[in-house]
Amino acid sequence: MTLPTFTGTDASTLAHVLASIATALQARQWTLATAESCTGGLIAAACTDLAGSSLWFERGWVSYSNAAKTELLDVPADVLATHGAVSEAVARAMAEGALAHSSAQVSLAVTGVAGPSGGSADKPVGTVWFAWCVAGRTHSQRQQFLGERHDVRAATVAHALHVLQTLVQATAA
Repeated sequence: MTLPTFTGTDASTLAHVLASIATALQARQWTLATAESCTGGLIAAACTDLAGSSLWFERGWVSYSNAAKTELLDVPADVLATHGAVSEAVARAMAEGALAHSSAQVSLAVTGVAGPSGGSADKPVGTVWFAWCVAGRTHSQRQQFLGERHDVRAATVAHALHVLQTLVQATAA
């Protein structure tokens, strides 16, 4: 499946997306777990802003440091050392770790460079790796967002939730 790209961050659009995710997860009797690094819990906050989210939001982790990724989500230290925290391998391990350490059936993970510092030639500021585990399959995607730290984080939240919506709705209820 080709994953869409979406960066619209307005509140009414995100509210609509979250309502759609809530409906789809509840129809399948699924719950969501999140594992966040560069967003620092903003995805979990967006989810729990929706009344009734306890019916479909199971838990979330803010695993900002490499040690937290390893201790909380079982991201292998050698994967972090080999690929770096901002990588496909780490995003996938975070999403899979979130499922393994929860009773959720769906997870999403984000790890990136929100800026204004911390970027490199290979991973400039605005680089974000995403992973979603839905219906027994892990999907991943890299995005490059422009703007200040706030802009990168807001675009990351919006993109993570829009793709989650697409993936959950693509599964049979």
